[in-house]
Amino acid sequence: MLFSITDKKNLDISKVGGPIHNFIGQSRRHTFVTSAITGSSIQQTMAAGICYKWWLVSSRSLLQGHKSTVQHFIRQRRHAKEYSSVGYLPKGPDFGLFFDIDGVIVRGRTILPHAREAFRLLTDRHGNFWVPTIFVTNAGNCLRQDKSKQLSDWLGIEVKEDQVILSHSPLKMFRQLLDKHVLVSGQGPTTEIAKHLGFKRITTIETLRKRFPKLDTMDYKRKLSAPCAFENYFPRIEAVIMFGEPVRWEMNLQLIMDVLLTDGKPSVAAEEIPYPHIPVLACGVDLMWMAEAPMPRFGHGAFLHCVESLYKKITGYDLKYTALVGKPSEITYIHSEHVLQTLARNMGLPGLRRMYCIGDNPDVDIYGANLFNRYLQKKLVKCASKVPKTLLRQGAEIIEHDDERSEEGLGSETEEHMEHIGAYSCASILVSTGVYQNNDRRSLHQDHVHRDFIMDPELRKPTMEVNDVLEAVQRVFENESMIT
Repeated sequence: MLFSITDKKNLDISKVGGPIHNFIGQSRRHTFVTSAITGSSIQQTMAAGICYKWWLVSSRSLLQGHKSTVQHFIRQRRHAKEYSSVGYLPKGPDFGLFFDIDGVIVRGRTILPHAREAFRLLTDRHGNFWVPTIFVTNAGNCLRQDKSKQLSDWLGIEVKEDQVILSHSPLKMFRQLLDKHVLVSGQGPTTEIAKHLGFKRITTIETLRKRFPKLDTMDYKRKLSAPCAFENYFPRIEAVIMFGEPVRWEMNLQLIMDVLLTDGKPSVAAEEIPYPHIPVLACGVDLMWMAEAPMPRFGHGAFLHCVESLYKKITGYDLKYTALVGKPSEITYIHSEHVLQTLARNMGLPGLRRMYCIGDNPDVDIYGANLFNRYLQKKLVKCASKVPKTLLRQGAEIIEHDDERSEEGLGSETEEHMEHIGAYSCASILVSTGVYQNNDRRSLHQDHVHRDFIMDPELRKPTMEVNDVLEAVQRVFENESMIT
């Protein structure tokens, strides 16, 4: 039997410990509303009845369509019974939030309405996040500590550096390139960014221009006349990294093309076009992004389109990327899940099972979240296929008969196996305050996805469509059966 608690007058509030999180749970015929109350007989009754039956109903439902996840729910049922014996409800969420910044929280330097209110729901009275939360942006013109300070100022809460993921953050995983001599393009402190990522031998576009003054001839007012005596001794460039859209597109396009066409030695014209060319890595592929202007502005994806088109026109070959990082690439979402799981562990929370990605661009945020969700589903099926069939049958019998038999015999191997899976799903939430505008159906049918990603219209369709970031957080709470 489930209990409905709507009258809180007789509850002893002095026994409430920590932040009060409200939960809503539903069975086939009952609804219950609870608060995280410790040390009361009412709470023990709720833990024994509600917690047990809630997970049991969930287990039966998922067992019918997804037997591969049965061990996870058996473990949750066992945990629910343990909670009832010590007299407290499960603490903390098992989901994490993933926020885009431009078009979701701010436009340019102007914070959007209701953004601060949304994040007040995610923090306690001390300003600490109680839900694992990260901020993932395709901006690549700054350092993480600078972006975290900027977010803290905008939102009026402390956003830590380890909660921020920039488009270039995953590059630190490309260890085979860290010792190579790289040419970096973009704006902002590009040398410092590259050093923070682990690169040791770095040349900027501006440095290359000064070393080879004959290369940049577009702007006669900036033309350098004095030649460099050491052009022939300049070390070969072994890779090109594009952090973001530069300020002077014509100079960056010309010098990047010179490096690619000379196999990294722009002092001498190559006798034939080197192909395959030296490694090229790019961060962030947004064709457009939303600032204060009424229409979207060109993003790094527009600059990359110019590089790709010029290279194809000049050489007849397609430009090949060693890596495309930033949204919507899977590697960025895999990296983001790792960061979220680490945050959850540091907060003393169990492993996260669900992710919610909130963004304003169907071709970047939504596409990437849905692509990552497909990856998670494939991983779940692959991992679950390794669970011994005897355990699946045993778990099915436990749920079917609803008895009190001991589950200790299930073994730790399967539990550790299921725990290793990580997140089970990733939902995409599209807000109407950025690139996508409310009721603008054209943007849902336009195709601005980068050429190297599969053209699948289904990946551009959000799980949920909302007005703004506040409604997005509220919908997440509803989906998680929580109220504020």
